[in-house]
This record gives sequence, C-alpha cells and structure tokens, in this order.
Amino acid sequence: MEKIKTSRLLQYFLQGLLILGPFALTVYVIYIVFEKIDNILRPAINIPGLGFLIIIAFIIITGWLSSFFVLNRLLSFFDHILERTPGIKLLYSFLRDFFEAFAGNKKKFTQNVLANVDYADVWRVGFITQQDMLNFGMKDYVAVYLPMAYSVAGNVYIVPRQNIRLIPGISASDAMKFALSGGVSQKEENTEDSNQPDQN
Repeated sequence: MEKIKTSRLLQYFLQGLLILGPFALTVYVIYIVFEKIDNILRPAINIPGLGFLIIIAFIIITGWLSSFFVLNRLLSFFDHILERTPGIKLLYSFLRDFFEAFAGNKKKFTQNVLANVDYADVWRVGFITQQDMLNFGMKDYVAVYLPMAYSVAGNVYIVPRQNIRLIPGISASDAMKFALSGGVSQKEENTEDSNQPDQN
C-alpha cells in the first residue's frame, strides 16, 4: 500500500513539474531581464518595469526613425565607419549579421530544410544560410545552419545540394522550435490531433 502511495505521489510530482516547469522558467527569465534593465535607473528612479519600457520604446522609435531618408543615410554613414575601424570591425560586422539573420530584409533563417550530414538515412533539421558556396570554390554546395537541442548554439555545414530536402507545410519558426526542443515541439494546429486516440 505504501509503495502504491509513494509511486502515485511521485507521478503527481512529475506531472506538476511538467506543468509548472516551463511556466516558472519563463517567468524567472522575464523577471531577471526586468531587474537587470531596471537597475540602470536605480536608485534615481525606482519604478518597477520602467527601465524595460524605456528601452523597448527607444528601440521602437529608432526603428521608426530609420525609415526616414535622412536618418537612414546617417546610420549608413556610421555603419560605413564602424566597418572600417580596426578592432571594432570584426565585432560590429558579426553582431550586425547575427541580428540581420533573425530580422529585417536580410534574415536568413527562413528556408528550413532537412540536411543529410552523417549517414544515408539520418537527417537533421536546419536552415539554408547561403544558397551557393562559389566563394569557397565549391559548386552545387550550400551552407546550412543546424541548431542544437536545448541550446542557443549550433553548427554550420557545407553540404552538397542533393543532400538537402525542403520541408513543406512547416514554417521556419515551427522548424526552429522542433529542433531546439529536441523534437518534442509540434505545430499548434496538430496538438489536439496528437491527443486523439488512434481510430485504427
């Protein structure tokens, strides 16, 4: 009887952990971000969340102003200077390309594919970042970024074009969530279907 109660308590504990874990971690990360940003204004102004809102507003205003021709030319001028400044050039160009890979007109992680980089019947979820590698002297090759599960890291592989399969019907964000979650994340519209019992 005691063993049954203990196993049931353990089952309830694990079930509660699965429910509360993602929620608690998300809230914790948001709290840390708020605290770090708010510390910039303290002790002059002690209003929780104000620093975060100011930074978000500043970013939005900067994006809005960048749509004007004059400011856009000014930003291009500073971009040109930073790209030619020894020491700073490498860091600036890396960070610029990194942010442009996720947003803007030059974002890269939009073409999700299956890439064969190991064995004949083993495929990994990835994203094409360069459509050709002629600059590397490699014709009919593409550059593919493969994210790692439960990590912000990843690897870039240069693979033959025939080792790439497009993933139809799945958005880039769904493919990224699938890869980062270790394959447990599903498309939202398929969630309910996956909980239904098999009719066969």
